[in-house]
Amino acid sequence: MPFGEQPAYLRVAGDLRQKIIGGDLPPHTRLPSQARIRAEYGVSDTVALEARKVLMAEGLVEGRSGSGTYVREHPVPRSVFRSGFRSLGDSTPFRQEQSDEDVKGTWESRSEQEDASPLTAERLRIEPGERVMRTRYVFRVDGEPVMLSTSWEPLSLTGRTPVVLPEDGPLGGKGVVERMAAIDVVVDNVAEEVGARPGLAEEMIDLGGVPGHSVLVVTRTFFAGGRPVETADVIVPADRFRVSYHMPVR
Repeated sequence: MPFGEQPAYLRVAGDLRQKIIGGDLPPHTRLPSQARIRAEYGVSDTVALEARKVLMAEGLVEGRSGSGTYVREHPVPRSVFRSGFRSLGDSTPFRQEQSDEDVKGTWESRSEQEDASPLTAERLRIEPGERVMRTRYVFRVDGEPVMLSTSWEPLSLTGRTPVVLPEDGPLGGKGVVERMAAIDVVVDNVAEEVGARPGLAEEMIDLGGVPGHSVLVVTRTFFAGGRPVETADVIVPADRFRVSYHMPVR
């Protein structure tokens, strides 16, 4: 094959992709059958099958059991706003994860004690197996799940204090900064890293997506005097949202 020439299955997939993007194959339309692709493009069954696999891997089409393959509806991505570290006063956990003031969100949460995994221990700078409080959140806007968050706090810091449960007690729901301040721990920095990976099956069930579709992962850690006091993974479906940072100029 000459340099730069695409394999047949990529050329077929590219033409079908353009039809989907251009509206010739609108959302919910059934993708041409394998036999029709073979006849229309003059390719083998193997090429037709591989072209369909490419479109499925790209998230442009989806298979429906016993029905066929259909063009997926792709909503216009909305932004999940994030900002630099700041004290948010009476802000709720949703406000701390989603700093767009126009968003009216709700959340569900559940806290449990567990032994720190090696990765969690590394992020919190504690020994593996030390006890931590894990809290899982599902955030929603207008009833639609938009974000998951799992946080971990070392019980060596919060255990036997009024803030041991992030969503219960006198400061339940106030967020990391205010809760830590109540036990004389001054949060002075936050670090975030953004990556991407395929969504796990249990994550996509909560987010209303398809296992394997890409998610954005924001890894966040709050610090007080260089000591990690809370770390969290924030999961956002990449096909429906993008992470937008608003950082103050100092």
